[in-house]
Amino acid sequence: MNKHWVSDKPFNPYATDELTAAQQKYFLASQWTLIWWKFKKHKVAMFCAFLLIAIYLIAAFAEFFAPYSLQHRHTQKIYSPPQEVHFFEDGKLTRPFVYGWSYTLNLEILLREYEEDKSQKYPLKFFCQGDDYQLWGALNASSHLVCVDSPGSLFLLGTDRLGHDMLSRIIYGARISLTIGLIGIILSFTLGLTLGGLAGFYGGWIDSSVQRLTEIIRSFPELPLWMALSALLPLSWSPMWIFFGITLILAMMDWTGLARAVRAKILTLREEDYTSAALLMGATPARVIKKHMLPSFFSHLIASASLSIPAMILGETALSFLGLGLRPPITSWGVLLNEAQNINNVAVYPWLMMPVVPVIIVILAFNFLGDGLRDAADPYTH
Repeated sequence: MNKHWVSDKPFNPYATDELTAAQQKYFLASQWTLIWWKFKKHKVAMFCAFLLIAIYLIAAFAEFFAPYSLQHRHTQKIYSPPQEVHFFEDGKLTRPFVYGWSYTLNLEILLREYEEDKSQKYPLKFFCQGDDYQLWGALNASSHLVCVDSPGSLFLLGTDRLGHDMLSRIIYGARISLTIGLIGIILSFTLGLTLGGLAGFYGGWIDSSVQRLTEIIRSFPELPLWMALSALLPLSWSPMWIFFGITLILAMMDWTGLARAVRAKILTLREEDYTSAALLMGATPARVIKKHMLPSFFSHLIASASLSIPAMILGETALSFLGLGLRPPITSWGVLLNEAQNINNVAVYPWLMMPVVPVIIVILAFNFLGDGLRDAADPYTH
């Protein structure tokens, strides 16, 4: 008969002979480490994550990345089409440059016709001095990423009816549109986690009240309700108050789905043994929810947030496009698209629709990022 020996040495999981180093690394990894490992395998989501980081950095330093300031008007070059950047001259690779930009007025169709003046050449300068600005309203500076010497111009995406550079306005508008998404999701998640957590943990009349409120809000069509609430904002409000008002409206309409998901999860987790043990040891309900319940599905909340932010960006864009959201002098992507409502102008000046491009890019990037986070949130699945 074979004898079975039991070792009397203390168990050390880090010195297990049966497991390889790779297996030990996997089985002993934390939840967040597993999520990161799986997320890195999602190449599209990784690319979108870096793309969104770059876009948010550009929005944060909009004054530096924009060729011109937001107030700079080129009154002699209204409705200018995009200028071409040249990299070759006489068949040879050279420093990037643009030609001079001049126009003639076509009296037959009453349009300005722009053409390159090849007698004038303006090389592109990087990290150059241009329009003065205050970075974040505090630091005086005049450095820009790219510009050309006066009297040259650099209109990579053309100009609008007032002579504003479209690229500069799109970069400045990114700051407002992207900020609304972040602030809105913070408010929405605060409401959703709080109300959903209370409803799931306590139940009873609290749960019934939250559920009835959720059902009432979700029974209204989303866009008409946004429009109605936006129309109630006083016209006398300053642009900053309008900004916070629109953000609050978007947040108030978005928390219901999260609250239901959190409630369902809390209802399940409150019956677990570790939850009962924490309560018996004297932990307060707030601590049990915060320290024991939420961390168990926090990764799913992050994935949900990444999918909710684009909905808020689209909401602001839609309201501003319809004239019920942000208004000039605030510049957002929705405000820029509102100025392109006239289809006749768009047919003649198609570059006025360029603000829709960053909207599409950001929405797609957030959706692909959300897909990657959602898959990585359950790192034990293949």
